[in-house]
Amino acid sequence: MSKNEEYCKKAHMLIPAGAHTYSRTDEVFPGNAPKVIERSKGVYTWDVDGNKYIDYGMACRSVTVGYDYDRISEAAIRQIHNGNTATKASKIEVEAAQEMCNLFPWVEMIKFAKNGSTVTSAATKLARAYTGRKYIARCREHSFFSYDDWFIGSTVMNSGIPQEIQDLTLQFSFNDIDSVKKLFDEYKGEIAALIMEPCDTEEPINDFLQKVRKLCTDYGVVYILDEMITGFRWDLLGACRYYGVEPDLVTFGKGMANGFSVAALGGKREIMDLGGLTPGKERVFLISTTHGAEMSSLGALVETIHVYKELNVTEHIWNMGSRLVRGLNEIASEYSLQEYFYIQGADCSPNFVVCNKDKQPSLEYRTVFCQELVKQGILMPYIAIAYEHTEKEISDTLEAAREAMKVYRDSLNGEVGRFIEGNVIKPVFRKFN
Repeated sequence: MSKNEEYCKKAHMLIPAGAHTYSRTDEVFPGNAPKVIERSKGVYTWDVDGNKYIDYGMACRSVTVGYDYDRISEAAIRQIHNGNTATKASKIEVEAAQEMCNLFPWVEMIKFAKNGSTVTSAATKLARAYTGRKYIARCREHSFFSYDDWFIGSTVMNSGIPQEIQDLTLQFSFNDIDSVKKLFDEYKGEIAALIMEPCDTEEPINDFLQKVRKLCTDYGVVYILDEMITGFRWDLLGACRYYGVEPDLVTFGKGMANGFSVAALGGKREIMDLGGLTPGKERVFLISTTHGAEMSSLGALVETIHVYKELNVTEHIWNMGSRLVRGLNEIASEYSLQEYFYIQGADCSPNFVVCNKDKQPSLEYRTVFCQELVKQGILMPYIAIAYEHTEKEISDTLEAAREAMKVYRDSLNGEVGRFIEGNVIKPVFRKFN
């Protein structure tokens, strides 16, 4: 038994689903993907058998500079030696809050936590407290906001969520302003907040984000933009700056500390301060986490911001993303597959689509393509470019992609099942295992 098999077996015996994030489980990767990772550095990752891969998952998109980037790791270690946590608010806690509030014009107060689900749920709680309303409107095309009931109850994986809670979350469509207006009219005076990402695999068109901003203002709805993925990737000031829109509340996570565990909720003082200690106001139990302001992670956050400013990290991510997108499109065209394999979304976070014979997105054919990349040392469940992806890594990836595209072409001309060497990739959100 290989170490991958050994550790994978242990993982499934000890951990439900074998990992602590559903997007890290075996079923969302092709069967030949590494099962358990031992270490990562830069944009390379090694499994427990010592196999090396160029990584494009980058820890669920949370590493935007590079694994174990020396300056950031050292900043975290310095804070560990300061005790890593404290009985009262720490110096780095105040400094990190100041750094974030100075950076984002629409963030007047900030609250740190350890994961994105905590801060998005806190945002909806604040919105309900601020408005006195109960409904939350969320974008149906955006795949994940929180593991908490208010969101999971609106997905197909709603087992364990009471119907009464499911009914409190409403859905609208991205880039469809009429669907937002219709919802606001149907539930006029009852919707506390609207939450969406500024961009996912589809970019906003026709001033959609600005039109939603106006509707939220007109109807008294708190406008929450979830920058868990877009923040620190589209721009240092996030997709809000890139697309020119200001939310009432904004959430961050993932790349803000280059893989260290930090998430944040920020926004207007009049809303955020409901979770504070202003005399005479009803108390809102917002976020209270022992490790939410862990000093090592906040030290990493502050240093990450400095690295971004000094090295123009987001510009590099856009440039390398454009190079990869251009190369993949050229390879698809070489094999006359441009209608079967194509790229969606912004170049800083591109999404590759692999289709079947009917030109419809297909997980079976995606499995073939990803499986062939793994054989050549490329781990690409999706594309998350980091600063340490250089021209060399992009060139090596495109060379591997050319070989993978050949096999994908052959699978379109034959029986796809014969080309799949393990499991077919499955989506996280489905009703049954």
